[in-house]
Amino acid sequence: MKKWFIGLLCMISLVGCSLGKDMTNTPTKKVEAYLDGYKSLDDSVIEDIDDLLTDTEYTLEQRTRYKDLMKKHYKDIQYEIKDEKINGDKATVEVEIEVKDYSKVLSNSIVPDELKDEEGNYSEEEYYNYQLDQMEKVEDKVKYTVTFYLTKVNNDWVMDELSESNKQKIHGIYIY
Repeated sequence: MKKWFIGLLCMISLVGCSLGKDMTNTPTKKVEAYLDGYKSLDDSVIEDIDDLLTDTEYTLEQRTRYKDLMKKHYKDIQYEIKDEKINGDKATVEVEIEVKDYSKVLSNSIVPDELKDEEGNYSEEEYYNYQLDQMEKVEDKVKYTVTFYLTKVNNDWVMDELSESNKQKIHGIYIY
């Protein structure tokens, strides 16, 4: 009887472990983990910000400001899973995300007169500071629908590369 009971416990724990893995290996769970990575500022998110900033003309101080701004932005992302569709080894997960709307600041290419000298010239550094000042003031939020595509590889759901427009939506910089 004791051996039977121990055997039963082993079987339950094995089934429980495999069920636990299956519960996190769904398209929806993979997308949730991805978006939660932004909210928790996981290492890959921080690396992505750093990589993005290496290609800018920002000063060191401006890079720090931008990085801090985006960290706050990512922590505040709200999302709701709207739909999941699985077709064989392909899946889509539709998500409504709500983010701060930085697009208005970034799409405004008008340089304020106070940044211009007598000849109408301005410093890019001052303009970037102005732009960051404006971004730090943004309170308006916008909702987007983002569709994530996933492919099953070796029995594990893997997210396909996001389109550039969907990345911009997550970052709050999508300009239609």
